[in-house]
Amino acid sequence: MSSAGRRRRGTSSIAPSPTSSSSPSGRPEPRPSQLPQWKFSQVLGDLPPAAAAGRGNGPAALQDAADEISAIEFDARGEYLAAGDHAGRVILFRRADEDEARPQARPRAELERADRAGVPPPPRYSFATEFQSHEPEFDVLHSLEIGEKIKRVRWCARPNRSLCMLATNDRTVKLWKVSEHKAPKKGDGEPRRRSTSTAASLPLREPRSERATTKPRGSSADSAELIEKVGDVGDGYSAKCRRVFDRAHEFNINSISNNCDGETFVSADDLRINLWHLEVTSQCFNIVDLKPADMQDLVEVITTAEFHPSSCSLLAYGSSSGRVRLVDLRRSALCDQSVRTFRDREGRPQPSTFFTEIISCITDLKFTGEGRYLLTRDYMNLKLWDMRVGTSPVATYKVHEFLRPKLSELYTEDYIFDRFSCCASKDGSYFATGSYRFSLLKRMDPDNTFKVFSRTAVQTTGTTLEASANPYRVQPQTSAKIPALLSNFSLGVSRKGQDSLRSDGKEEIPCNLASRVTHLAWHPTENFIVCAANNSLYMYHT
Repeated sequence: MSSAGRRRRGTSSIAPSPTSSSSPSGRPEPRPSQLPQWKFSQVLGDLPPAAAAGRGNGPAALQDAADEISAIEFDARGEYLAAGDHAGRVILFRRADEDEARPQARPRAELERADRAGVPPPPRYSFATEFQSHEPEFDVLHSLEIGEKIKRVRWCARPNRSLCMLATNDRTVKLWKVSEHKAPKKGDGEPRRRSTSTAASLPLREPRSERATTKPRGSSADSAELIEKVGDVGDGYSAKCRRVFDRAHEFNINSISNNCDGETFVSADDLRINLWHLEVTSQCFNIVDLKPADMQDLVEVITTAEFHPSSCSLLAYGSSSGRVRLVDLRRSALCDQSVRTFRDREGRPQPSTFFTEIISCITDLKFTGEGRYLLTRDYMNLKLWDMRVGTSPVATYKVHEFLRPKLSELYTEDYIFDRFSCCASKDGSYFATGSYRFSLLKRMDPDNTFKVFSRTAVQTTGTTLEASANPYRVQPQTSAKIPALLSNFSLGVSRKGQDSLRSDGKEEIPCNLASRVTHLAWHPTENFIVCAANNSLYMYHT
């Protein structure tokens, strides 16, 4: 494995100053009355040099691709936040605002403002530990290299004080158990280990085959000492791989989902969905199979799957054709017949083009409102479905409608295949999804953006927020610039002889397609959003 995958990630955290979370100076901007005002809370992870020095929020020219975050997930109580990256590592963050042992967890001015407002302060998280979950592999049978990138992270029910989670790459799902232990104090008979100079030198165990240990960067201890490595950092964690679920998928895994019974989970690839028991790794049950006898007859593939939050027999999965099928595991062993199919027949663009099915592909789905509604995301829209009605969605929230005239350019550069996730609040009143980085301004360089919508709002345009310390910075300018750009699209300014800058037409697209927010997570009990932008986690609260 490369040195980039071996080294520990940076765990810097930047919290807002007493004035950083306030609204920008100048003319106030109108916002929908049903949508709350979001405020920047903190950012975790490696920051660009300019942002770390306070000189701006632009992305760094060079960033380690291995540190890019590929999955994020809160646990059921919101106490822990897990993030996976492209190097196969899982990083855990723990809620720190309730830790009494942490002195001066919040600035005094911020606490005074919270007391005057009569609302509790928002959650704050700090780095807990990290461990290497997956390593690069090679499939000899198919002569295929399997990357270590973490595709999904899912928390399991906590049987005790230990943490259990599932992490998967393209082919292998692993069940991890993370335990917290106290470091010994001076004079208790246990010799203290020499501390390293890195802030991330926490004790942990990682699998090499079934189980092995890892040495913190900068430590010179031998292999015998690594069996029980204790640092001088107070609380520590140990990670152990308890189960390995592999050799069950011929194609890349795109999603995993835990069942509410706390005993089973599903893993889905392009053609099959397998049902596993958490205690059994030797066998699984194939419950959905779309593989035809002749691969030439293949018309659609599975893109995501999700269990119902309260009914352990209901499973929903999306496909590349834009359909979402709800199946009942009690009806038959092989769920080849769906209980209900959700498909927006009225919302499909007419006439149908080559790009119609591509942009209709379901990239993510979530159950909301305690299972009463279903939230789906495709390339262009975010749709809310009533579980009792499958013919048309309750509401359609347009995210990338301004890109519809540029589908040909998006297809040429493969950006049309980007997968955006979605998340929802606990009560299902608010939703959020990622978007591209707007680049409409000449005098500043906005960061990645995401959108927040309300189920009860009159308007379905939502609020566009920027993944930076000033989330509303991009708002006033986008509303003034987008109409002019849309008129340019209809006039075809990228024709030969009309533009001498570039011939591929990308200069007319009002966003940076290479920079985007694809992963978001909503706190399970509070209005608190975490979005992953490159190798940083930005957090916002109401």
